[in-house]
Amino acid sequence: MEDLATPAISKNQIMYKSFLFLVILIIYLEACQSTKKIQTAIVNTKKDTTVVAVVTDNPHNDSVNFIETIYGQMKKKRINFTTFSAKVNVNYVDRDDKNYKVNAFVQMYNDSVIWVSIHAIFGIEAMRIYITRDSVKLLDKQNKIYTARSVAYLQEVTALPLDLPALQDLIIGNPLFLDSNIVSYSKTGNSISLLSVGDLFKNLITVNDDDKNIEHSKLDDVDVNRSRTCDLIYSDYDNKSGVNFSSTRKITVAEKSKLDIWLEFKQYKFNEMLSFPFPIPKNYKRN
Repeated sequence: MEDLATPAISKNQIMYKSFLFLVILIIYLEACQSTKKIQTAIVNTKKDTTVVAVVTDNPHNDSVNFIETIYGQMKKKRINFTTFSAKVNVNYVDRDDKNYKVNAFVQMYNDSVIWVSIHAIFGIEAMRIYITRDSVKLLDKQNKIYTARSVAYLQEVTALPLDLPALQDLIIGNPLFLDSNIVSYSKTGNSISLLSVGDLFKNLITVNDDDKNIEHSKLDDVDVNRSRTCDLIYSDYDNKSGVNFSSTRKITVAEKSKLDIWLEFKQYKFNEMLSFPFPIPKNYKRN
């Protein structure tokens, strides 16, 4: 793998915005506010839902034991991989109701690299992205511009410890910002919801009781002055090489308006040999 310089990203480029499924956290953590809190989501449940608050001072409490069991089963369902590759159909609707459709070819090496090639109309490559633990690189092939910046940019924008592993979890379908501090749970039909409260977010995560696959995750900011929120829906699970993988996702970011992103993963593979080419043409302008 090549030695990396420090990168930067221009938010004004449509192709970059179309790749929100990778950097959606930057967008919604930076600007979005919600009028609904996560407590409302767990209180306004159906009549057949049982909501149980967790009392942690009694180690023999049945609720505590139930939570520990479900939480442990969820941790076992976490997707571990060496490499991952996929073609992703991305449909993105912005705040102005403008619809963008692109194809993204994604390749990842666990804890090391995220490589993305974005193709727009007629299959022409419009952008290439290269992210590591230290840096982010962007090749705007339409305008012949190369930008480079430190990965610390993500943390500067979001005021969060957002890093390569978090982005890889977003793509691979592992839970985000799920804390072991579970304060309540609910059960509706064949679905179990856990409400965790961490330093940054409350996460109301719902899993299927049978296979413990994630169905839905609703993130709300602990800081009431920021009120950031995001909904992630996981569906169409498939099993390849022993991995239960959600091949269809929807990400919704709500404010006064909202952002909707649909992801359809195609031709995805785990643990195969991959390369991550990122040549920088000499005639590209450095940004």
